[in-house]
Amino acid sequence: MVVNIKDKKQKGLIASAILADLPDWFGLPDSTAEYIKCSLELPFWGEIENEIAKGFIVLKETSSDTAEIYVMGVLKSIHNSGIGKKLFEAFYSYAKEQGYSFIQVKTVQEGRYDEYDKTIQFYKKLGFKELECFPTLWDEWNPCQIYIMAIK
Repeated sequence: MVVNIKDKKQKGLIASAILADLPDWFGLPDSTAEYIKCSLELPFWGEIENEIAKGFIVLKETSSDTAEIYVMGVLKSIHNSGIGKKLFEAFYSYAKEQGYSFIQVKTVQEGRYDEYDKTIQFYKKLGFKELECFPTLWDEWNPCQIYIMAIK
């Protein structure tokens, strides 16, 4: 069941556990620590079954019109089980209720790494469209691709 989580300690425990299970996506310790730290202060949803966190998603406002999927993760062993979609639906509903017009997500440009290409396919299935690539926003090995979606 997807639930909105407000307790900072619980947010930190969930984000830490899930991101530790995803080293192919979250393998840079400083970046991962920053995701966890910032997530404590942001709207956060977790998929919890039998008191075990299976995944989470975090919303960051990037403008008064745009909500960003700041960080999202689902345990690797249960990728493609529908949990990511459920988490996104909770995120989308909240963003719509809050009056945002757009959702964006940043990821590595398609064609660089198989793991990220799978992530991009997930976002495209949800309806995201390519906006722009910033080749050096993160570093030259990880060109930042932004995908967007209008909230209807």
